[in-house]
Amino acid sequence: MQRKKPTPGPTFNRFDLLSEEIVFVILDLLNDNPLDRKSFSLVCRSFCAIESRHRRFLKPLRSELLGKVLSRYSNASIIDLSLCPRVTDASLSVIWGFCKDKLRSINLSRSKSFTHVGLSNLIRNCGNLVELNLSNANELRDSAAEVIGEAKNLERLWLSRCRWITNIGLGCIATGCRKLRLLSLNWLTLVDNVGVGLVAVNCKELRSLDLSHMPITNRCLSQIFLELKQLEVLVLKGCSWLNNNRIAALKEGCKSLVKLDMTSCEEVSHVGLSSITTATASLRQIILSYGSCVDPALVGSLQKLSSLQSIKLDGCKVTSSGLKAIGQLCLSLLELSLSMCIGVTDEGLSYIVKNHKHLRKLDITCCRDITEVSIDHLTESCTSLISLKMKSCWLVSDVAFVWIGQGCPFLQELDLTHNEIDDEGLKSISKCSRLKILTLGICLNITDEGLIHIGMSCSKLKQLELYKSDGIADSSISAIASGCPDLETITISYCHFITDRSLMSLSKCSKLKTLEARGCYLITRDGLAAVAKGCKLLSKLDIKYCHNVDDFGMIPLARFSQNLKQINLSYTSITDVGLLTLASIGCLQAITILHFAGLTPNGLADALLACSGLTKIEAPASFKSSIPERLLKHLKARGSTFIWSYKYQAELDPM
Repeated sequence: MQRKKPTPGPTFNRFDLLSEEIVFVILDLLNDNPLDRKSFSLVCRSFCAIESRHRRFLKPLRSELLGKVLSRYSNASIIDLSLCPRVTDASLSVIWGFCKDKLRSINLSRSKSFTHVGLSNLIRNCGNLVELNLSNANELRDSAAEVIGEAKNLERLWLSRCRWITNIGLGCIATGCRKLRLLSLNWLTLVDNVGVGLVAVNCKELRSLDLSHMPITNRCLSQIFLELKQLEVLVLKGCSWLNNNRIAALKEGCKSLVKLDMTSCEEVSHVGLSSITTATASLRQIILSYGSCVDPALVGSLQKLSSLQSIKLDGCKVTSSGLKAIGQLCLSLLELSLSMCIGVTDEGLSYIVKNHKHLRKLDITCCRDITEVSIDHLTESCTSLISLKMKSCWLVSDVAFVWIGQGCPFLQELDLTHNEIDDEGLKSISKCSRLKILTLGICLNITDEGLIHIGMSCSKLKQLELYKSDGIADSSISAIASGCPDLETITISYCHFITDRSLMSLSKCSKLKTLEARGCYLITRDGLAAVAKGCKLLSKLDIKYCHNVDDFGMIPLARFSQNLKQINLSYTSITDVGLLTLASIGCLQAITILHFAGLTPNGLADALLACSGLTKIEAPASFKSSIPERLLKHLKARGSTFIWSYKYQAELDPM
C-alpha cells in the first residue's frame, strides 16, 4: 500500500509580524544602495509589495517602460526622466494617467520630443505639482510657458536654455505661478527687464532666482530688490550689461539675501558693488569671479557685510594690498577661493590666514607665486581647515606637505595635483584621518611607500585621483582597497606599473562607482572580470589605451555590471563581438569607441541597434558613411546623439 505524502499546512512567515510602519523605517535606511532595496523586495511577496508602496522616487532609463514601472510603484510622487532622452506626449499621458494628483515633482531636463500639448495635459491632470524641471527643452516656446502658468501650486521651476521663451511667455508664468520659490532662467536670451520685472511684481514668495547670461540691466536689479523681500539667492553670472550706472542709486534693499553670484560682471566695480552690498547687508556668500581687480577699494565695498562667510574671487587680478584688506575687514570669513588669481603672493596670503584662524575652506589653485612660506602660516593658524585645494603651486617645496599633515588634522578634501609632494608628505597627510577626497594627479615624487600610509590611516576616503603619478604600483592600490571600504571613485590613468593585481584588489570595494584606468596597458581581461564581479555599482569605466583588454573582458561586464552607464573602449583589442556583448547592459548610455582595429561598420551598426538605451555615441567619422542613413535616423529618433571624431588618429592624450 502506497503511503500518502502528508499535506503541508499553511506556512508561518515571521516577517508578517512586522507592521508596515516598521518595514517603512527599515526601507528608509536602504536608500544609499539600490541593490539593497532590490534584495529586500526579493525576501518574500509581502516585502515586495511593501517596497512597491514605500517607493516615492523613480528614475527610469527608458520612457517606454513607464507603464509597467508606474503600475508597480503606484505611490510614486517624484519622477526623474533626465535619463530618458526621448519622452513623447504619449509618455506624459501615461504619467498623469497613473499619478494624477499624487505627482509632486517631475524632471524633464534632458528629455525631448514632447510638446506643449503633452505638457498641458500633464499640468491639468496633476494639480499638486510643485516642482518642474524643463532645462534644455530648447524647442519649447511661449505656448508651453502659457501652459506652465496653469500650474497654480508650482514652487520650483527650471527653464535654463529654453531659448525661445520670451517676455510674453514668462509673463504668463509669473501671473499664474504666484507660489514660486525657486526660478531658474539661465540663458533665456529673449527675456529682458520686462519679463523679469513681471516675475518680481507677481512672484513675491521667491527665495532663489537665477538670471545668468540674460540681457538685463541695472533697472531690473532695482526692481528685484524693491519687490522680492524674501529673496535669499540671486545669481547674475554673465550678465554683462550690468554696470555702475544707476546701481549707485539703489534705495531699496533686500535684507533677506544671503548669496549673490556676480561672476563675469566685469563692468561692475567697487562703486556699484558698494551700493549692492549696502542694500544686502545680510549676505553670507558673494561670488565675484572673473570680475574687477581685487584692490582695497573693492574689498572696502564688502566692509558692511558683517555676516559674510564666503568670498570667491576665482580668475580675478588681485593686489597684495587687496589681500591684506580681506584680512583686515572680513572678520567672519570661513571660505576663500583665489583659484587662478593673478597676483597672489606669500605676503598677502599669509596676512589673510594669520587673521582668519577659523578659515574652513581655501582654494589657491594655480597661484604659482606662493611658496612654502604661505603654507607655514596656514598650517600654524588655520588648524580647523576641512578643504584645501592647491593644484599647480609649483614653488611650494616638499616640506610644506609635511606641515599640512601636522597642522590641519581635520582635512576632508585635499587637492595636491602637480605639486612636489613626496612619500614623507603622504606619510604626514595620512594623519588626516577624516580625508574623503584626495587628488594626487601628476605627483611624480610619490611611490607605493607613501600611498600605503594613506590606505592604512584614511579609512573614510571616497575619492582618490592618481592620474599620471607614475611611481604608483599594485601594492599601494591593494592597501587603498583594503583600508578604504567606502571608496567610490579612483583614477589610476597612465600609472604604467598598474596590473591586474590592482583591479583584483579594487574588486573588494563594493561601493566603487567610477574607475578610470586609461593607459594602464598591463591590465587584461582578468582584472576587468574581477572588478565586474565585485563592484556591482560600477557606473563609469574608462579603459582607453588598455591594449590587452579583448572581447573576453566584455563578457563579465555584460553579466555583472548592470549599473554601467558610461564606458570608453578606445584603443583596446575589442572587436565587433565584444561590442555587441555589451547590449545586455540595460543602463548603458554613453560609449566611446575610437580606433578599434577589430571594429567594422556593420559591427558598429549591430551594436548600436542592440544597445537600446544609448544616448551618446562617439565613433570614428570614417564609419559615418558606411552606416545606413535609415539606421542613423532611427537612432536619433530614439534619442541618441552622435559625435563623429575626425581626430582619433592623433589623440591629444599620451600613449
